[in-house]
Amino acid sequence: MLVLLFALYYVLICSYLRDNVRHIKTKEEKRVNRMRWMCRLTMDCDSACISQLRMDRATFRILCDMVANIGGLKPTKNTSIEEVVAMFIYTLAHHKKSRTISLLFYRSTETVSRQFHQVLNAILKLYPILLKKPELITQDCQDEKWKCFQGCLGALDGTLIKVTPPTEDKPRYRTRKGRISTNVLGVCCPNMQFIYVLPGWEGSAHDGRVLRDVISRPHGLRVPRGCYYLVDSGYCNANGFLVPYRGQRYHLKEFDGHQPETPEEYFNMKHSKARNVIERCFGLLKGRWKILASPSFFSIQTQIRIIMACCLMHNLIRKFMSFDPQESLIADEEEESDRGSDNEEVEYITQINPSNGWSSFRNNMATNMYNTLSTRPSGNVSD
Repeated sequence: MLVLLFALYYVLICSYLRDNVRHIKTKEEKRVNRMRWMCRLTMDCDSACISQLRMDRATFRILCDMVANIGGLKPTKNTSIEEVVAMFIYTLAHHKKSRTISLLFYRSTETVSRQFHQVLNAILKLYPILLKKPELITQDCQDEKWKCFQGCLGALDGTLIKVTPPTEDKPRYRTRKGRISTNVLGVCCPNMQFIYVLPGWEGSAHDGRVLRDVISRPHGLRVPRGCYYLVDSGYCNANGFLVPYRGQRYHLKEFDGHQPETPEEYFNMKHSKARNVIERCFGLLKGRWKILASPSFFSIQTQIRIIMACCLMHNLIRKFMSFDPQESLIADEEEESDRGSDNEEVEYITQINPSNGWSSFRNNMATNMYNTLSTRPSGNVSD
């Protein structure tokens, strides 16, 4: 009797284990599941690739070729370049930890972590290639937002991205609103590709201080004499950086139902429409890469490098994809809607100091804009 009870108990235990304990996959099963997952990510269709990796299949292959040929990334015996790049992009796009990535790709956490840093290093080597070369706005410009800003190179602004610095450094990264962030300076052209990016400054640093550091660096932002960037009123109106008039209407919502009545107001409206490109560029960047939306679990040095990598891949997507699906997601927020020779000797701006000459330049530009508006038969100010 006792033997029968023991046998019955043994059968029940075996049945429970068979039904409830997770099946441990063999190496072959992991390999097959990994291939299926990679096929879904990068081979099935563009919609799945865009949803998971933020770029279509062709752009993904271009990135893999670039990190291999230029970045020096090499495949290993067990991992391909496509797989490690997909793991890297998936981490940034969805802000997942190594533990989650290891489950999705059937790899060890050590492999995921090691390959992540190798891909990061390879992508950062694409810095001189993926950053957009500035192009001057000329008289032939067909863009209504920009054609009145002849000599302009783009727009410049700073944004705050949450980070996790060491405990002893948190006071320096604390912003006026109490958030722990890094101050990232970005410069973009009219088509929302980054020209220059400088992450790493503490969140407590003023935008003007960051800009002064940028133009003083040996390989920092270069602004040729006679050219300029559009910046907001948080900066100084100085040579190379055109600021709107203070004390006048500026934001586009303030012009709803109100036509500009002075040259200063009209200048501010045109300035706001054009400079809005950098705001939208930051919006695309943070919307595309969720790792920038909340504090990361990497070291502060790696977090800064990740921000730069996100900006470089943003440019890659804007350059090679005919349609950026992320842009349609922020369209409702929009109120309006060849590289030259590097051997030429160009005089660059090295200091940011207000001057009467630059103020007169802005005044003359505003007056010419307003006079052009006054000569229009319809008086339409939407252009």
